[in-house]
Amino acid sequence: MTTVYLIRHGETDWNLQKRWQGHTDIPLNEIGYRQARLLAQRLVHEGVTFSAIYSSDLARAYQTAWEIGAALRVPVQLLPALRELDVGSWSGLTNEEIRDRFADEWEQIAQGQDLPRGGGETIARFQQRVVTAVEAMVAQHRGHTLAFVTHGGCIRALLARAENFHGSIFGHYRGIGNTSVTILEIGYKHWRVKLVNDMSHLEVTHETELVSTPPDDAELPTQEQ
Repeated sequence: MTTVYLIRHGETDWNLQKRWQGHTDIPLNEIGYRQARLLAQRLVHEGVTFSAIYSSDLARAYQTAWEIGAALRVPVQLLPALRELDVGSWSGLTNEEIRDRFADEWEQIAQGQDLPRGGGETIARFQQRVVTAVEAMVAQHRGHTLAFVTHGGCIRALLARAENFHGSIFGHYRGIGNTSVTILEIGYKHWRVKLVNDMSHLEVTHETELVSTPPDDAELPTQEQ
C-alpha cells in the first residue's frame, strides 16, 4: 500500500470573500501562511517523512507545499494536473453573482447536468484529470508515503474515487478546510480512506480565525442543496 497525504492549501483572501478561484492564481494571505507553517510543524513533530511532495502549480498550493518541504527537507515538485476545477468565467465571482449573471447555467447544473462550469471543466473531466495524475505518481512510488498539496475540489474527487461514490462530490464531501489533512492508502486494486479533513494542528491554538475559514471556493449548486 502507498500512503497518500492530501493537503489543502492555506487560506486566501478570496476564500474569505467566498469567491470562486478555480485556476486564478490567488496567493495565500497571512493567515494562510500561518496555517501552512503550523501544519509543517505538526508533520515534523509526528515524524512524518515523504518520499515526494507534489503540488498544484497555483501559488496558494505551492506556497503551502514550500513550507512543508522546507520543514521536512523534501523538494516540492509541481504537478499542474492537481489544479482546482476550472470554473472559467465564474472565477472571482460569488455564488450570488453567478446566479445573477449565469442563471440558466446555474439552474441546469442544480438540476444535475454536468456542464462546463463557466465554460471551464465538467466535473467528470476534472475528476478524471486528478485521479489519473495521482495514480500515475503512486505507480512510481509503490509502498512509499507521498504528499499531494492541492485544492478542496481535488480532495473531494479523490475521496469519491476511494469510496466509489458517483454522486455530487461538492454536495457530498463538504468542509474540506484550509491546510486540512486527508489520508488515503492506495493499493493495486483498492483505495482506503484513513483520515478526512484533520485540522488538529490549527485547533490546538484555540485561535478561531485559523480554523473558522470557508470550506472551499463557493459550493457548487447541487440537487442536495
